[in-house]
Amino acid sequence: MDITERFINYTKFDTQSSEDSDTVPSTAKQLIFAKYLKEELEKEGLDDVEMDEMGYIYATLKANTKKNIPTIGFISHYDTSTDCSGANIKPRIINNYDGGDIELSAGIISSPSKFPELLDHKGESLIVTDGTTLLGADDKAGIAEIIQAMCYLRDHDEIKHGDIRVGFNPDEEIGMGAHHFDVDKFGCEWAYTMDGGDIGDLEYENFNAASAKIIIKGMSVHTGYAKGKMVNASRLACEFNAFIPEAEIPETTEGYQGFYHLLGIESHTEEAKLSYLIRDHNKEKFEDRKDFIEDIVKKMNEKYGEGTVKAIIKDQYYNMKEKIDPNMHVIDIVLKAMQETGVTPKVEPIRGGTDGAQLSFRGLPCPNIFAGGVNFHGPYEFVSIQVMQKAVEVITKICEITADFND
Repeated sequence: MDITERFINYTKFDTQSSEDSDTVPSTAKQLIFAKYLKEELEKEGLDDVEMDEMGYIYATLKANTKKNIPTIGFISHYDTSTDCSGANIKPRIINNYDGGDIELSAGIISSPSKFPELLDHKGESLIVTDGTTLLGADDKAGIAEIIQAMCYLRDHDEIKHGDIRVGFNPDEEIGMGAHHFDVDKFGCEWAYTMDGGDIGDLEYENFNAASAKIIIKGMSVHTGYAKGKMVNASRLACEFNAFIPEAEIPETTEGYQGFYHLLGIESHTEEAKLSYLIRDHNKEKFEDRKDFIEDIVKKMNEKYGEGTVKAIIKDQYYNMKEKIDPNMHVIDIVLKAMQETGVTPKVEPIRGGTDGAQLSFRGLPCPNIFAGGVNFHGPYEFVSIQVMQKAVEVITKICEITADFND
């Protein structure tokens, strides 16, 4: 099976996670795909294949040498974003992309005038959507690349390597993917998430991240008799969001700049709920951002009465850089692998996060490597087949270079 067929097979499964669930995984449909992956790993001949009751999958490609080689791992998540439907995905291959507009379906156009990244892939074969769903390259492309690389190493015994562990997990898109990942069972000295963007991406700096849920209690009174009595939670929700600086939202920030992102509002007169993402690379500024949300709550309660507004703020993950810096050999190996496979590295901070951030703080240094998807989380998402193939080359080269790590 080639990587194109493998990836397209994966897109047939709806694996969207859910922020509103308390189960693990957050949606039962993720387990359907997890079982498929487990069976595929077994059919491909990997060892120690297992899946726990929460859908975490682990497997091993056994060493083919008696040399003392560090055990390393490759990790990807199989859930897709809550931002766009992942059901009934209809992938289509655009062979030898000519650099022009792509009609995804009637009236839905993916154009380089809006998405200039398309021009970086002129002449390549692109897998696109029909414009009504996301594609799921985030992160099923990463899974396809890892398994394809393991199959290549299995079939090319002349490439010496140590034990290589692979791990696939649910719920990364809701910040929960690494929470139940068994680092001790995984048993690696270090690992890599294949969850980056376009070719060459190598990331070991990411946002510090938190979620904030704001709950506003109102009071409903007939509008004709509301004066001095009604507390309209919907209006207060608008007032709360007006405190957020327009210069500190995703639409107006880049690079190392942090932000507040309003995910959604559910509101009626009697109650309103707002959901935010809080992000910043700098730990001190990150703490200030959380304090700012609490300050808004305090101001509104002073105005409308204690208990009117409540904030539930939960940390999600932290900047992995402080855990990678003492282990820079993990990065050096990737840089060498990219150089030897003809890939130009693009080392940039992630304006987001990966499971690797949490895993790094749990004792498993775990930077992030490109998987090839572009325009994640929406209907204009695409992935280049040639970039996925190049990711497979990088993975196999990392394993080969690691075999000489102790020499």
